[in-house]
Amino acid sequence: MGRFERFLSVWVALAIGAGLLLGSVMPGVFATLAALEVASVNLPVAVLIWAMVFPMMLGVDFSALGGVATRPKGLVITLVVNWLIKPFSMAALGVLFFNVIFAPFIPPEDAQAYLAGVILLGAAPCTAMVFVWSTMTRGDPTYTLVQVSVNDVVLVFAFAPIVALLLGMTDIVVPWETLLLSVALYVVIPLAAGVLVRKRMLDQGGEPALAAFQARIKPASVAGLLLTVVLLFGFQGRVILETPLVIAMIAAPLLIQSYGVFFIAYYAAKAWRVPHKVAAPCALIGTSNFFELAVAVAISVFGLGSGAALATVVGVLVEVPVMLSLVAFANHTRDRFPETSWVQDFQPKSTSKTRLVAGGACLQSAQASSPLSFKLNLTQTSSDTSIL
Repeated sequence: MGRFERFLSVWVALAIGAGLLLGSVMPGVFATLAALEVASVNLPVAVLIWAMVFPMMLGVDFSALGGVATRPKGLVITLVVNWLIKPFSMAALGVLFFNVIFAPFIPPEDAQAYLAGVILLGAAPCTAMVFVWSTMTRGDPTYTLVQVSVNDVVLVFAFAPIVALLLGMTDIVVPWETLLLSVALYVVIPLAAGVLVRKRMLDQGGEPALAAFQARIKPASVAGLLLTVVLLFGFQGRVILETPLVIAMIAAPLLIQSYGVFFIAYYAAKAWRVPHKVAAPCALIGTSNFFELAVAVAISVFGLGSGAALATVVGVLVEVPVMLSLVAFANHTRDRFPETSWVQDFQPKSTSKTRLVAGGACLQSAQASSPLSFKLNLTQTSSDTSIL
């Protein structure tokens, strides 16, 4: 990482301060920007997220998609955590905090509204920003794309039933135009552009040309992240400054949920020996939220000025600092994960018979050295391929 990237948390903190300040002194400008939306998707934010996501899409290699089927562990963890754990743990934490811990300080009707808002967040795992976090942890771009794509398919069918179950409602209105437009803007369009540019770069100069182009556009990704933070905090600056205690109370269960979900997925991946380049993104998908969808549903069902809408907005505000801290943790603990699983990835390239010789001396050498660096002794014999 360059010097600028190493101090990214500092720049994000400054961007948060700039957003709060500019939102207070120039409310009209931010009101105008906030009104530029289609189907509850803010277009300026969409453009900035597109700038963040596009560099990641350049790394997607469709020729490697077939290998995902042979390594399903990361995808299994993503689906289990996102759909069998996260919505229900978020609902449980919401009940604990708003109906028990904070009950003396919050009117019952407000408590129920805040609970509805956090449930909406818990049932909407992230789509776009995962590509940013995956890039920061040096995640596998192709595998990340598969994880996000499968997650989006499940989201289309599972979001409304899960929210209806947890809220005790049967008439949840899902703004499908928001859901579909978000997937198109944040996944389909940048992916198509990335595939076309990648092919052109490889045709013109091969891998060196592609790597040089990625290096040139990398600053655009960081700039997009910082400007997105400025906009999000500028949009909600007045609410934050006027109701800091309420914001803090809503943030409490969201913070516990975010860190809890991450560590469940992350250490499940470690226990299952999933490589870090897959484990980190699969843990970050569940930690982050599809806040555009959650905010849109909260507004359409409960109203623009509702406590549910406020709770979903608080989810937006805490997400970037939380995710940056988890990215830093994931990078710091990278050496605790296997970089690859040689048992799964080893593919004999010869049609002759191959025997793996692993005598006692070889095993002792492997145990004494790093599990990522020891060599396999291969002895070639006759036809047919087998591994003993």
